[in-house]
Amino acid sequence: MTDTELRVSKIQNGTVIDHVSAGEALHVLSLLGIDGTEGTPMSLGMNVPSDRLGRKDVVKVEGRELSDSEAEVLSLIAPEATINIIRDYDVVDKRRVERPEEVGGVLVCPNRECITNAGEPVEPTFAVLEDGLRCEYCGELIREDITAHLRN
Repeated sequence: MTDTELRVSKIQNGTVIDHVSAGEALHVLSLLGIDGTEGTPMSLGMNVPSDRLGRKDVVKVEGRELSDSEAEVLSLIAPEATINIIRDYDVVDKRRVERPEEVGGVLVCPNRECITNAGEPVEPTFAVLEDGLRCEYCGELIREDITAHLRN
């Protein structure tokens, strides 16, 4: 394989998530609710060379365009990611992810005593801070390994 050859083929329609931190591609799929059982065609490139990051992951999902809210949550685990929307093999939209002020419904609070873990009908909501996330209900902080707190 030469430097000019593609490692994975182009997609006709869908989303390419590029510049994902090396080793995070599987977490990106989990965040998007893709586990392989729904038949969605996808391609992963993990630990591929990157001028900007040194090593990176790339996720290609056919037939699906990421919503703005999905892109915001993606920014928590892949802050350097770029999202490319593909239609008829062409990039029609390219943007970098932006961190939201808060996220809800995608993470589990690590505090076992938090009301969000007590079977009550409340959705876990976290304020996005510069150095982590803070549960809006109990104040518990998540500063490391955000992917370990993703909702299944």
